[in-house]
Amino acid sequence: MTLQGKTAVITGSNSGIGLGIARELARAGADVVLNSFTNRDEDHALAAQVAAEFGVTARYIQADMSKGAACRGLIQEAGRCDILVNNAGIQHVAPVDEFPAETWDAILAINLSSAFHTTAVALPMMRAAGWGRVVNIASAHGLTASPFKSAYVAAKHGVVGLTKTVALETAEEPITCNAICPGYVLTPLVEAQIPDTMAKYNMSRDEVIKQVMLERQPSREFATVEQLGGSTVFFCSDAAAQITGTTLSVDGGWTAL
Repeated sequence: MTLQGKTAVITGSNSGIGLGIARELARAGADVVLNSFTNRDEDHALAAQVAAEFGVTARYIQADMSKGAACRGLIQEAGRCDILVNNAGIQHVAPVDEFPAETWDAILAINLSSAFHTTAVALPMMRAAGWGRVVNIASAHGLTASPFKSAYVAAKHGVVGLTKTVALETAEEPITCNAICPGYVLTPLVEAQIPDTMAKYNMSRDEVIKQVMLERQPSREFATVEQLGGSTVFFCSDAAAQITGTTLSVDGGWTAL
């Protein structure tokens, strides 16, 4: 399919899942806006690289997704947003009674509230264009829970709820809103954790992946950023025009348990 003439804004997209999604949207012909909280030369160089590789327009816009005004400013500065991918997120692990209050606030702001703010500004643009797609990157933890991840689980459940609400509010328009719920994804951040985990448990790489990292993922295989990008492109396709307000689990069977 082609997304030529469409502009996609992807939050938290200078690495990992967000960058993988941006690349697949660009491969499908969409112009893309990359984002993170940094403003380095390499961020802008990354956008230039995507533009050159796929023959699209690509820009990098710095915006701190923990700040509502900055979230809204990102969409306003983009100037157009046919496809909005709310991907920005952070994680922290601790028991509820030891969970730092400021960290709770930060996770809720970045993982959940940012999607509200960006969507609120993007929807009028989509209505003016007569077409729109909102894709929220939730998590298997948006459908189930794990101990010690209270803020992340609460935020991702909230993302799923926000997805359903936006879908209902736009149901009679050519706009859809869906959520992708990944399990464990092989990103550079996860890759970097493997050697330390191998040393900690005195295990091989394969043993660490299958017995430690992917213990709850029945396939015992990571999802890839390319698969998440492909899922996002599908939601933007004509085939998905009547799919709205739902979740797509890319989790190797995790939520089937």
